Amino acid sequence: MSILTNLQYRLNRSTTVRPVALAVTVGLLAGIGSIALRWVIRGVQWLFFDMGGGVGLSIGLPGILNPVVAPAVGMIVVSWLVRRWAPEAQGHGVPEVQFAVRARGGRIRARVAGIKALASAICIGSGGSVGREGPIVQIGASLGSTVGQVLGLGADEIRVLVAAGAAGAIGSTFNAPIAGVLFAMEVILGSFATRSLGLVVVASVAATAVAHFALGTQPSFQVVQEFALVSNWEFLLYLLLGVLSGVVALVYVRAVYGVEELFNAWQIPAWVKALTGGLIVGLIGVFGSPHISGVGHEGVELALAGALTAGAMVALLVLKILATSITLGAGGSGGVFTPGLFIGAMTGGAFGQVVGRIAPTMTAPAGAYALVGAAAVFAAASHAPMTAIVILFEMTGDYQIILPLMFAVVLSQLIASHINPDSIYSTKLRRLGGAFGLHTERGTLDFLLVADAMTDRIPSVPPDSGLKEFAALARRTKDTHSWVVLERGDTVLGMVTVKDLEQAILESSLEDRTVADIMTTGLVTCHPGETLREAFRRFAGRDVFQIPVLDPDEPGKIVGMLRRSEMLWAFKQLSDEHERLLERLETRIDQPRSISAYVELPVRPEHRQICFHRIRELGLPEFALVALLRRGERVVVPRGFTLVEPGDILTLITTPEHQQELEHWVVELYESPARRIVSSGSPPVVE
Repeated sequence: MSILTNLQYRLNRSTTVRPVALAVTVGLLAGIGSIALRWVIRGVQWLFFDMGGGVGLSIGLPGILNPVVAPAVGMIVVSWLVRRWAPEAQGHGVPEVQFAVRARGGRIRARVAGIKALASAICIGSGGSVGREGPIVQIGASLGSTVGQVLGLGADEIRVLVAAGAAGAIGSTFNAPIAGVLFAMEVILGSFATRSLGLVVVASVAATAVAHFALGTQPSFQVVQEFALVSNWEFLLYLLLGVLSGVVALVYVRAVYGVEELFNAWQIPAWVKALTGGLIVGLIGVFGSPHISGVGHEGVELALAGALTAGAMVALLVLKILATSITLGAGGSGGVFTPGLFIGAMTGGAFGQVVGRIAPTMTAPAGAYALVGAAAVFAAASHAPMTAIVILFEMTGDYQIILPLMFAVVLSQLIASHINPDSIYSTKLRRLGGAFGLHTERGTLDFLLVADAMTDRIPSVPPDSGLKEFAALARRTKDTHSWVVLERGDTVLGMVTVKDLEQAILESSLEDRTVADIMTTGLVTCHPGETLREAFRRFAGRDVFQIPVLDPDEPGKIVGMLRRSEMLWAFKQLSDEHERLLERLETRIDQPRSISAYVELPVRPEHRQICFHRIRELGLPEFALVALLRRGERVVVPRGFTLVEPGDILTLITTPEHQQELEHWVVELYESPARRIVSSGSPPVVE
C-alpha cells in the first residue's frame, strides 16, 4: 500500500482529526501562498521599475514612457498567459471560486493557483489597477480544492476546504482572520453551517499565524489617530454617507461590467485589447495620480489621515473606477476588493471634508468618514455587510467608530441590493451560469433537457404572407394558436399568433398587410441543451404555449419547438420513473427514504468494466441505482438491458447518508480504470 493510500485510509476513518488536520494544512498553504504572492509582486515591480538602479523598462525610452508602457506590457503578458494555460484565472477570481463551489463540487484545476499567482503579480506589479485579495482567494481556494481531490474526498468536503482556503487567504493577506472567516461563509459558501464554520476558523487562524511569522502583526492600514463619534447628530451625516456609498458602489459595479462588455464587443485580437487597456491605465496613472496604479494602499492611508483635499479625493474616486474597470475589461487579472475599499475611502473622505467645513465642531475628522465610506462601498458592492464591518476594524485596529460604521454599512448595502439584486461577484457568477444555490436534492426538471421534450414539427409562415392568406391558414389548423415566422427556411424572424390576427382585424382591414406587419419580434427562445427547469421559467415569464428552440451555434436557426403539453408529458414520464427508483432504493437499503442525492459518473473509454456493458452488469454498490443516462443532448431513462457507451454520463441516485460512500466509489473507479468487476449487485471487487 502506497504512503498516499495509507494516509487517505487513516484520514478517512477519523471524524475529528482528519477534518482539523486538513483545515490546518489548507490554512498553512494559503498563508504561504499569500506571502509568496506579495514577494512575486515585489519582484515584478523591481523588474518593471527598479532594475538597474531605477531604469527598468525605460531603457532607451523617455522617462515618462516607463509607467505608461509598463501596464501595457504587463497586460499583454497576462492576456497570453491566462488564455494559454488557465482561462478561469482571468478577472477578479472570486466568482470563479463561487462557480466551482456551486457547479463543480468545489473542484478547481491545480494549475489555477500557479497561473493566477503569476498573472496577478504581473498585472499588479506592472501598474494594473486591481487588488491582490481576489487572486489570493482563488489561489487559496485552488490549494484547498487540490488537497481534497488528491485525497479523494467527496464534494461536500472539498467545498469546505475551498472555503477554508479562501478564509485563510483573506485572513493572511489583510491580517484579518475573523473577516476571512466571514468572507468565506458569507460570499463563498453562502451559509454559516456549524461544522463548516469550525474548519474555516481553523484554516483562517493557521494562515494568519503564518503571515504574522513572516510579515509581523501590524494592521494593514496605519491610522494616525483614533476616531470616535463627536455628536449624536453625526448619525444623520453617516446616514447620508450610507446613501452616497450605495450609489457609488452601484456606479462601480456597473462600470466594471459595462467596460468589460465594451471590450468583449470589440472584435480585435486579445493582445490589442490588452495593449490598449494597459496604455490607458498607464496614462491615467501618469497624468492622474500614482496612487491609481497597483493595489492602492497608500492612497487609502492618505485618506484615513485626512491628507487629501475633497477635490483630489473625488478625482481619485473617478479615476480608480475607470482604471480598475479598464484593467479587468482588457483582460487583466486581479481583485475588486481593495479597489472597492479605495473608492469607498475617497467617497467618505471627500464627504468628511465637506461636512467638516460646514460644521467643524460637530463632526469627526475626515479620516473617520473615509474609514466608514471604505466599509460601506465594499459592503454595497459585494453584498457582504458582516465582512465589511469586521474587516475594517481588523485592518485598522480602531473600534471606536463601530456604531456609525455598522449603521452606514447596512444602509448602503440595503440601498444597493434594492436597486441591483446582484453584487459585483454574483453578476459574473450569473454570467458563468452558476447563480444557483447548493442543494443536495435535485428535481426531475434538472435532468430533463429541452431536447428530450421538443418536437421537430414547426408551424411556420413566411413574413411576406398576406393576412388574408394567414387567416385562412388559421381557420384550417384550429389546434395551432401560434406560428413561427421564418425567412429562408430556418431563420426565425418572429412569432405570430391568433391574437395578433384578431387585433389586426379590429384595427383595420387585412388588405395590403402581411404577417411581418403584425408579428412579435421580442421572442422567448431556448436551446436544446438547456434543462426543463430553465425552460419552465421562460414559460412562466410569458403567457405563451410554445417557444422556438434555436441552434446555439447558429443564432436564429430553428431546430424545433417546445410546447407546454410535450414538456409536461416528458416531466410526468421521468418523474414516475424516479418515484419507482426511490421505492426500489428504499427497499434495498432497508431504511426510511429521505431526500434523494445524486452523483454523476462520466464514462471514459478506459472504463472497460462499464463501457459496452448493460446497466444490470455494472456491479453498483447496493445503496445506489442508475437514475439517468445522458448521451450528448439526449437523456435516456435506463433499463436493465440499456447498453452504456463511452461519453455517456450516468447519474447515480442514493440517499444523503450514502452520498459520500458513493463518491468514494466513483473516485476509486477513476483511479483504477482497468480493474474488472467479478461480483454484480455489490461493491466492486478487484481481481
